[in-house]
Amino acid sequence: MLERLNLALDHLEAHLDQEVDMAEVARIAAVSEYHFRRLFSALAGMPLPVYVRRRRMTLAGAEVLAGEPTLLDVAVRYGYGSAEAFSRAFRSVHGIGPGEARRTGAVLTAQPRMSFRVVVEGGAAMRYRIVEKGPFRFLGRKARVPLVHEGVNAAASAHLEGLDERAVVRMKELAGPPGRAEPEGILSAAAYLTDSREEGALADYWIGVVTAPGTAAGELEVLDVPAGTWAVFDARGPHPGALQELWRDVFTQWFPSNPYTARPGPELLRTRPAELGAETGSQLWIPVERVRWSAGA
Repeated sequence: MLERLNLALDHLEAHLDQEVDMAEVARIAAVSEYHFRRLFSALAGMPLPVYVRRRRMTLAGAEVLAGEPTLLDVAVRYGYGSAEAFSRAFRSVHGIGPGEARRTGAVLTAQPRMSFRVVVEGGAAMRYRIVEKGPFRFLGRKARVPLVHEGVNAAASAHLEGLDERAVVRMKELAGPPGRAEPEGILSAAAYLTDSREEGALADYWIGVVTAPGTAAGELEVLDVPAGTWAVFDARGPHPGALQELWRDVFTQWFPSNPYTARPGPELLRTRPAELGAETGSQLWIPVERVRWSAGA
């Protein structure tokens, strides 16, 4: 799959001087556009549109400093209909306008061309299983929080601590006794608002329970989830680092080496409460769909 991802990046690179068809890029990678954007963001640490803009402005910067084409010619070449729009994009990457950069021979910022390769770190196996689950209703309370890659997510912790007693009692009633249909108990769920997985990207962070479709919500908020396939990962380690490392490894190691792609839907998490740094167990549910690609791809 890494070979296909790199072929997709080659195609993207060859079309930086025109409108890039992201659906075609994803087709070359043999995955959905949704998954390609999510996977790229997790692997590269930036959203795909940001990378495209930085690469365009890297190439444009070289032409600006060369001094031969006019600034308008450079702007048109890279898809900008006006000098003003080009100047704004140029300044957002380089911190200086193109005219000033040409006059002064300024030092510009270059975004290197990316490619993906396998880096073997450790040798720990990832424990997972694939679950087919029917539609369900997630009932709980949500808050909009930023994504935090390392350490405690203060906004998410504040949401959990701020739950009112009536909501918690209702969630426990709906959760029922252990042994019911999984995932059981009070869970968290993250519904991402964009395809970005960079630090600070926003998500709706839920605390709630999985219930049958149509369950009365009462004072709780509702998230209806359609039937689908889920990859379920188990983790054990210090809180919250072990879970954050698991999430990273799912997107940077598991997806590129398994015949599954991410699909739209919330990511579910069941974890045992623990003090910061204490050992605890977690279970992460990622919505996926199977794809077919050859073992050599």
